[in-house]
Amino acid sequence: MTNEVRRKDEWTEPGTYEVDTGVYRIPLPLPNDGLKAVNVYAILGSESLTLIDSGWALEQAREALESALRVLGCEIGDVDRFLVTHVHRDHYTQALALRELFGIPIALGEGERPTLELLTDPEYEGLAPHFDLLRSHGASEVVDRLKAQRVGATSAKTIWEMPDIWLQDKDEIELPSRTLKVIHTPGHTQGHVVFADEAGGMLFAGDHVLPHITPSIGFEPKPGSLPLGNYLASLRLVRTLPDMRLLPAHGPVAPSVHARADEILLHHDQRLSSALNAIIDGATTAFHVAQRLPWTGRLRTFDSLDPFNQMLAVLEIAAHLDLLVVQEQLAARFVNGIHYYEVVANESGDS
Repeated sequence: MTNEVRRKDEWTEPGTYEVDTGVYRIPLPLPNDGLKAVNVYAILGSESLTLIDSGWALEQAREALESALRVLGCEIGDVDRFLVTHVHRDHYTQALALRELFGIPIALGEGERPTLELLTDPEYEGLAPHFDLLRSHGASEVVDRLKAQRVGATSAKTIWEMPDIWLQDKDEIELPSRTLKVIHTPGHTQGHVVFADEAGGMLFAGDHVLPHITPSIGFEPKPGSLPLGNYLASLRLVRTLPDMRLLPAHGPVAPSVHARADEILLHHDQRLSSALNAIIDGATTAFHVAQRLPWTGRLRTFDSLDPFNQMLAVLEIAAHLDLLVVQEQLAARFVNGIHYYEVVANESGDS
């Protein structure tokens, strides 16, 4: 067992990291070049073991989890339950695989039901809903790139199933050593929840608040009506709670939820301003705006992104533009299957 990491680039290294008495961070590997790992948190009591999130259903992830639990004197069969922050496969699918083998119950936010109803539909075709969204925002060429690389071709092969328990906002989960409060934080997904241990001063934040990156917005097969608006409201909601240590799904433990939430709110204020300025300068679709803005902390151009991240970029910009419409700074038109945006004229008739 090791103490929590000191440098931000150490957090992906396999291990069992004690972050509080009876609470351990376990990074599990992911199969991509972007995010290298996802944190699973083990809460260990004298006769109980709860895991928050589960990792991706991959052999190497299961082996890493088994190894980390052995450090605690446990094995997977000792797990009493999975509490899952949201339905994305790097958080949910290993719980499904392990439930099949060990009967471990899974709890998930009620707001994820519409997405799981779609994912469990035999007619569901991988990324088809995302492709439709991209086309509607003028990004047909991104769809062509994704199809050329066969991205999404195997998405439908994941076995998706419903959880055992649907969590509701403000539910309280009593563990032997602490009480976790369920807080519904839609935005990254419709049903995303975080688990607040207010007495212990810790927030198990999933992807809602991340220490070094911002979560994708609008990347769902069945997104909510205003995903960015929901996300910003959810950030403000956790900002009203007592400040707590941030236990994120991706990245090291950080000292303050409030500080990072403020940074993310500022980031999206700046992106909203940049998106608005792009429309003022002549862009008309989310695809056009995405092409004009820098991406990631390295300020990469849109063309330098791989097709999957181009998809994320376009859908996130669409979420920003739709919020600007609600704020009455932009107007939207749907013409020949494509969303077009324009600046709202003021009372004098000027843009």
